[in-house]
Amino acid sequence: MTTDSGDDLEGATFVRASLKGATFRFSDVSGVTMRGVDCGGLDIDSHDLAFGTLVVNGVDVVPLVEAELDRRFPGRELQRSQTPEGLREGWVAVQVAWAETVAGTPPELVDAHVEDEWSLVQTLRHLVLATDAWLGSCILREEQPFHEVGLLFTGAERMGVDTSPFRKDEPPYDEASPRAPTASRR
Repeated sequence: MTTDSGDDLEGATFVRASLKGATFRFSDVSGVTMRGVDCGGLDIDSHDLAFGTLVVNGVDVVPLVEAELDRRFPGRELQRSQTPEGLREGWVAVQVAWAETVAGTPPELVDAHVEDEWSLVQTLRHLVLATDAWLGSCILREEQPFHEVGLLFTGAERMGVDTSPFRKDEPPYDEASPRAPTASRR
């Protein structure tokens, strides 16, 4: 069963309901309270977990998750730097990590998807967009900061986002890769 976006269940109460095996994508589950639930195998991946709380049995586990991710990915902690020097050091760490990822990915896997997530090529295209948004728009105040290989988030067009600067076709890896001429743009 698939429930398309737009179905509003805000404020709903589920009692003895089974959501076993359900997948929530691009969904707002903030403020959800779960009591007496079976959560074995619960898998949460949230890009903004660090900006909120996740309380499990009365314990906010966000600091524990952040510490473990920092341990697994040395240099990650630099994203929270409060000085220009620290942020520069963080940017170098990001560049090194991405260079290792790109260099270490076999060509036959650059378009592969894992569990409906973006491929490496799509992720790199989204990073082009993010860089253009932050640097081109926010810092340099360019009127149209976006490179055509940039990739918007899923559903952006339905939300009214102007997609005209971006390609409709999938550019090949060599155009989206950090080694491509477009990558040196910023």
